[in-house]
Amino acid sequence: MCVIFFYANSQPNANGYKLILASNRDEFFARDTQTAAKWSNGDHVYGGIDLEPGREGGTWLAIGGGKGVFKVGALLNLTGEPKPRNAVAHKNILQPHNNTKNSCQEHKERHTNNEHFLLGRGMIVADYVRQTDIEHNIENYNQSLLADCTKYSAFNFVSIEIGSDGQPAQIKLLSNVPPTLLPFEQGQCYGFGNSLPECPFEKVQYGRKQFEQIVKEFGQSDVETLSAELLQLLKNKHKFWPDAELERRAPSWGEGLSALNVHIAEHGYGSRTHSLILVDANNKMHFIEETMRGLDPSAEWEHTHIEKQFESS
Repeated sequence: MCVIFFYANSQPNANGYKLILASNRDEFFARDTQTAAKWSNGDHVYGGIDLEPGREGGTWLAIGGGKGVFKVGALLNLTGEPKPRNAVAHKNILQPHNNTKNSCQEHKERHTNNEHFLLGRGMIVADYVRQTDIEHNIENYNQSLLADCTKYSAFNFVSIEIGSDGQPAQIKLLSNVPPTLLPFEQGQCYGFGNSLPECPFEKVQYGRKQFEQIVKEFGQSDVETLSAELLQLLKNKHKFWPDAELERRAPSWGEGLSALNVHIAEHGYGSRTHSLILVDANNKMHFIEETMRGLDPSAEWEHTHIEKQFESS
């Protein structure tokens, strides 16, 4: 389970930001991960890297800048969706446990799980942000992915591309159950989680409203002030429960997953990484990350703050 909130605008005020992004990564605490850093195979790319055997090199969130354009990619699992045909997944408590339908399912029929392995979804983000050619711009990359997306387990892929000040930021959300590509306008606040955009979890609806208020009040503040407000939002432990859509998708873990800051101690699972990406009006990027150093969220956390001046177009 993960959440992401963001605001993108290619033409902010002088004291404003082209990008304000806040995200929680929810994962098993024992999963091997590299903290946010400049990538060795793409020195214009910054983000964490998955080190899980069989998933090495993928990522859930990264930003890449080059040739006057910067791109952000984020990957969110779609919880409670059966696996596609001809692929297996490891047994997972977050897989569906019932067949209850509601209005968010009426137009979709699913195949059941089977016994084959699927491609890792983390490379979707990595391939997008690492490449700077026209084939990997936001439009072409998403169209290519849309045509081939059903070989992956269910996901939401958020992509953002910001270039010339004269061109609006481009924002897209690609979901693969069913295959759908949606554009979004710049200058608004968005929030997505582990459900389809038309059926957001209660915590995502609350978080988006709070994020919008933060952007309104602190969107022209210095990095320290803005980041403190955003991190406070990401660390909110209140459970937004009951939640019919979350209960349908994850009946066993629903209540535990209903907070923005998740912690399910008995399964060693929760919000192990808080990430912020800020890009100011002059293309200076700040990647701020707080991530667990061990298996106990009440113990030590590692703080990372990367600064990078992206070139202007």
